[in-house]
Amino acid sequence: MDSDLTLKAPLNSRFRGFFPVVIDVETGGLEARTDALLELAAVTLTLNDVGQLVLDQVFMEHIVPFEGSKLQPEALAFNKIDPFHPFRFAISEQEALKKLFKLINQAKKAVKCQRAVLVGHNAWFDLSFLNAAIARTQVKQNPFHAFTCFDTATLSGIFYGQTVLSRAMHQSGIEFDSKEAHSAKYDAVQTAKLFCNIVNLWYEKKDVR
Repeated sequence: MDSDLTLKAPLNSRFRGFFPVVIDVETGGLEARTDALLELAAVTLTLNDVGQLVLDQVFMEHIVPFEGSKLQPEALAFNKIDPFHPFRFAISEQEALKKLFKLINQAKKAVKCQRAVLVGHNAWFDLSFLNAAIARTQVKQNPFHAFTCFDTATLSGIFYGQTVLSRAMHQSGIEFDSKEAHSAKYDAVQTAKLFCNIVNLWYEKKDVR
């Protein structure tokens, strides 16, 4: 085992120089190119004094459906979002991405990581919507790797024998409120807790010190 894979190793040596950022999206459907992005949440991670991975900053924005986007009734019934509610205080995809990228790039630079990597539960879904929004808006300084991601559904299947988020969290000893689920912020925070638990468990169980 590499000597730098220690419990107190800096974050920039943990994931091959990648800076893990947990992302969750709520959408108007399943097709990233045509269906609206409605909520975007992110959680950055850091190390505590004993080298455990923990939650750091939380980002959340409600998003205005992009022009010409589709809103599938079954998706809205599932996530219970009213895209045109006056109190959503939604902003454009472009504005949301600029704010998110600024936060991530500052945090990434502070710990000397090379590139951000998306962490998500069924991460391909979140990454597809993020990449589609980036392509539409042409926002610069994208910190994320274009296709690499860390999937907590896969990791949970290996560690806990569960792939459903609520069940994986139960196995991990984390409380999960089904009434709060399908809010991007709540799901991102809970996914971040799950990812941290898995990473910290791996370091604890594997003698990498």
